[in-house]
Amino acid sequence: MIEPQLGRIVASWYRGAFGVANSKMLSGGASQETWSFDIMHHNGLAGAILRRAPTGYGAAPTRAAGLAAEASLMQLAFEAGIPSPRVLHVLTPDDDLGVGFIMQRVEGETIARKILRDAKFAKARPKLTRQLGEALAGIHQLPQAKLPELRRMTAAKEIDEFERDYRSLNWPKPVFDLALRWLRDHDPGPSAEITLVHGDFRNGNLVIGADGLCAVLDWELAHLGDPMEDLGWLCVNSWRFGEIDKPVGGFGSREELFAGYEAAGRKVDAARVKFWEVMGTLRWGIMCCGMMQRFRAGPDHSMERAMIGRRASETEIDLLRLLAPRGS
Repeated sequence: MIEPQLGRIVASWYRGAFGVANSKMLSGGASQETWSFDIMHHNGLAGAILRRAPTGYGAAPTRAAGLAAEASLMQLAFEAGIPSPRVLHVLTPDDDLGVGFIMQRVEGETIARKILRDAKFAKARPKLTRQLGEALAGIHQLPQAKLPELRRMTAAKEIDEFERDYRSLNWPKPVFDLALRWLRDHDPGPSAEITLVHGDFRNGNLVIGADGLCAVLDWELAHLGDPMEDLGWLCVNSWRFGEIDKPVGGFGSREELFAGYEAAGRKVDAARVKFWEVMGTLRWGIMCCGMMQRFRAGPDHSMERAMIGRRASETEIDLLRLLAPRGS
């Protein structure tokens, strides 16, 4: 049971707290554990989330910024007025709960199909695209002097990493080879501006309420690089969930996204966004293949991994639509 440990540590820093209740592990999240719980105090209940490395977790993946950096980035975003949960506590060795942090629970929905179809989000959908552009502009304007240590990435480095990952799978896909060649041929070179890049800004990592964006989650892939990478990743077809004619998450246009971004004081390079959309589509395809390989190899033969793995074929179609559209 995790509640006694949580209750003990929460009481040490949350004024008036005398325990926790309603703890449950949430589904979702491929690399971290996420627990929801309520802090009990004299004014009632306060919702909270524990995000931590799984039990027995070793070194962080090479692409991960680390949970301490993630907590720092989320708190910086919160303080800058970007929709983000407030970080309440970063775990210490004395807490005996591993590596992670506790944040305020933000109510809302993260499941894309519900956001795109349920009536309760009907008023939010027309606002979302501009809101996301504004949020990304805010993220890219966070001062580098306040950021934790992050790795710096370029398009060339990412192409090399994805090609290495792809070759290691020993699962040849001619469309992936085509995409890698296209990316190398169209690499726009180092960005003139280096900013914080969220790294996974998309449906599933956004909390949406009746009035639109409530919070940006999952900063674990944050790094320094080309800010257009975040805009391109958000436009990948896999995050549209069937609404393919609305490139931004299935609810908006690129023009709306760019308008929201530029209204917040940023500049868009549409050609670089297109490049990063191709890169993001290949990236997700390789990740899907990796999920299928892990499903096959075991020992965790989870249905979720198999279902994600079969989506690799969808990314092949998406890449062909991007690189060789009909009539071209």
